[in-house]
Amino acid sequence: MNFELLTSSRQLAFIALRNVHKGAYADIALDRVLQKANLQDSDRRLVTELVYGCTRRQRTLDALIDQLGKKKSHQQPKDLRTILHLGLYQLCYQERIPESAAVNTTVQLARDNGFSGLTGFVNGLLRQYIRLEKKEDGTKKDFFSLQSSDSVERLGILYSFPDWIIQVWVEQFGLAQTEQLCLWMNKTPAIDLRVNPLCTSTEEVEAALTSTGVTFQRVPHLPQALRLMSNAGPIQNLPGYNEGWWSVQDSSAQLVSHLLDPQPGEVVIDACAAPGGKTTHIAELMRDEGKIFACDRVGVGAASRPLRVSDRRRDRTPSRLVKLQKNAQRLKFKSIEICTGDSRNMPQFQNTAHRVLLDAPCSGLGTLHRHADARWRQTPETVEELSVLQKQLLAHTSTFVKQSGVLVYSTCTLQPKENEDVVSSFLAENPNWEIEPPSADSPAITYSTPQGWIKVLPHEQDMDGFFMVRLRKTNNLG
Repeated sequence: MNFELLTSSRQLAFIALRNVHKGAYADIALDRVLQKANLQDSDRRLVTELVYGCTRRQRTLDALIDQLGKKKSHQQPKDLRTILHLGLYQLCYQERIPESAAVNTTVQLARDNGFSGLTGFVNGLLRQYIRLEKKEDGTKKDFFSLQSSDSVERLGILYSFPDWIIQVWVEQFGLAQTEQLCLWMNKTPAIDLRVNPLCTSTEEVEAALTSTGVTFQRVPHLPQALRLMSNAGPIQNLPGYNEGWWSVQDSSAQLVSHLLDPQPGEVVIDACAAPGGKTTHIAELMRDEGKIFACDRVGVGAASRPLRVSDRRRDRTPSRLVKLQKNAQRLKFKSIEICTGDSRNMPQFQNTAHRVLLDAPCSGLGTLHRHADARWRQTPETVEELSVLQKQLLAHTSTFVKQSGVLVYSTCTLQPKENEDVVSSFLAENPNWEIEPPSADSPAITYSTPQGWIKVLPHEQDMDGFFMVRLRKTNNLG
């Protein structure tokens, strides 16, 4: 094993994690270090796994430091805490990395980053974990004392989630299902493709992937979805990318446009469109015939990145709108027109659309496996703020819909305050709207509840957690 190369990979992970702990988004911090390094694919994967893994498992790793060290994790120097996270994460979750490599490279990290006098402490803490973790027969036992009389706290420590998120899930699903949901949310996310039927066929994409050695499987109920089952390397290097044969989009997100069911020749408004995955899917379903207004503004964004209303990083949405434009060009669509602005202030669209999609900014609690740091960024207070924004957006965008038209409201969260409560409040104030269940031949029908909600539960359907509902504007004024 090349010790210097492993140390280099871990040093890059340390730099990225240090920036995350200073407030950077995990994906941005990771991209920055990877762009500066010339690494082989295997080493890029290692850096990626360490950064996302340590961010995701932060609470569990802190709990281990609390038990193993004389000082609690929050009392450790910040950079030393990050180094201990890296070592413990490898020992806890990376079975392919030998224990000696995990310990030795972590000690080297401490030496290289100003903690030469504490290398004995680092070595001792990691080796103490190894001793305590092993059963007498040499096999691993469960986390040795991460137990609590409080079941919510126990799950929070064991699976590394804030207690408030665990509590939201327990209230909906019970303890047993919440534990399954936690397990799912800590898995490495899958990559799903959405085949563009205007350029190619599913069979042609399958043949091209097979020719490059990439394994995949079709996703039930979704006619355009393929799930990659093996590491595919840089996604833009896969066959058909430049030709516009496919887009990357999770299967749950693909359900949203099917529920909207846009028809050729219609006027459709995507009210929170960036970065455009659903916008381009709408164009595919409409055969690129009609008009799609893709709207977004700085500071609102789309649901694909969990958002804080108070987030001041306002440079993100313009780049996401640029991504929408580039994807529309790559997929060769002519029906999409980008509109920069706040959907709460677009009177020009009143009574103009046959269909409106409101993929609302949300807490992203259904996609925590994709956004490693989102579980630590969101709070009950941000959920409250988001629910107010969601109600405002729904009230305003509903005015875009023509008589007898359709509006689909969707989020990638499992938080009722952002889902059922928002829609129920809207319906109570607007008697000329009603829930319309999906048609019998819709891919969404499989996930429909008796009330007409569409709910995708990750631990049951093996897809991102999503909520969506189709609303019809009627003549009934109460």
